[in-house]
Amino acid sequence: MREILSDLKRWHRQGERFALARVVDLEGSGPRLPGAAMAVTEDGEVAGSVSGGCVEGAVVAEALEVLASGDRRIVTFGYSDDEAFAVGLTCGGTIHLFLEPVDGSTWEAIEQLEGHWSQDLPCSLVTVIEGPGTGAKMIVQPDGWETSGTLGDEGLDRVATRDARGELAAGRSGVRHYGPHGEAREEAVQVFVESFAPPPQMLVFGAVDFTAALVRVAKVLGFRVTVCDAREVFATKKRFPLADEVVVDWPNRLLDQVGSSLGPRDAVCVLTHDNKFDVPAIVSALETAVGYIGVMGSRRTHENRLERLTEAGVDAAGMSRLRSPIGLDIGARTPEETAISIVSEIIALRTSRSTRALSATDGPIHD
Repeated sequence: MREILSDLKRWHRQGERFALARVVDLEGSGPRLPGAAMAVTEDGEVAGSVSGGCVEGAVVAEALEVLASGDRRIVTFGYSDDEAFAVGLTCGGTIHLFLEPVDGSTWEAIEQLEGHWSQDLPCSLVTVIEGPGTGAKMIVQPDGWETSGTLGDEGLDRVATRDARGELAAGRSGVRHYGPHGEAREEAVQVFVESFAPPPQMLVFGAVDFTAALVRVAKVLGFRVTVCDAREVFATKKRFPLADEVVVDWPNRLLDQVGSSLGPRDAVCVLTHDNKFDVPAIVSALETAVGYIGVMGSRRTHENRLERLTEAGVDAAGMSRLRSPIGLDIGARTPEETAISIVSEIIALRTSRSTRALSATDGPIHD
């Protein structure tokens, strides 16, 4: 929803009536993930996309009906070989959308979200999409922070808050089912938890040629990238203009400062292949909850590094967290190809998916 916020604000200022459609669930392949949003005004102006063009025309029609009736509803689009010319996803998947008119309470929730977004604060928007209180909303923040709004029942609020915080920590969005009072294993109430987490972080240690390429690729994937090197002559903003931050310091000292903020979605990439930099950086990275620790170097360098890490007190469990030599084995040679192999490994590790070619696998492309 963040990508269409400027249009929503403009329409609101102009007094336009509009409906909001959000992807809340996906089965099989689909071009947009849960949380993808599209809005339609009463005059048919459109902002955003929920399928990359496959079903947008039908969504406009549904949105206009929602504006006319004031209803909130779940709408499903899929593909059938028997109805090849029917509205649906050509990729063969099924998407479930939640459509609602943007009234006063919904707009209030959007304004609260904007306040959190402007400060880069993590939060989740929890919406009842089916059952008693459809359309009710609650904004949930991490543990220790306030929750605003209600889903209409104290027990439901409590359980949904707990689950939303878990989804927020993992950066996931999805549907949850409960009983009317938050009971487990019941389906009287469907709730959509939409997580808005700050961008994942990537710390790149070593101001080398491979670093510039990795920064470029990581930024395309939405990472907030910090480049760190103790050598002032190499660690400059001029050499790495796309980096969000360039730090002149020893890697372990930077990790001592920011390590507590690293989580499963984040990555540490050590590209220096010099033990006096690498070993302290790896030891400090292993003390964090970072999801990916990749270390550049040949196999001989890796074996030597393992000896130095053992001397530094790193145990077998710590060693198993290292991805070294860094990246997937795709035959990469240039800095750009190596950068792609690194981010591919990060994605594969995060999703727990096979690294074989899709053409050599069976089953669904998307989980």
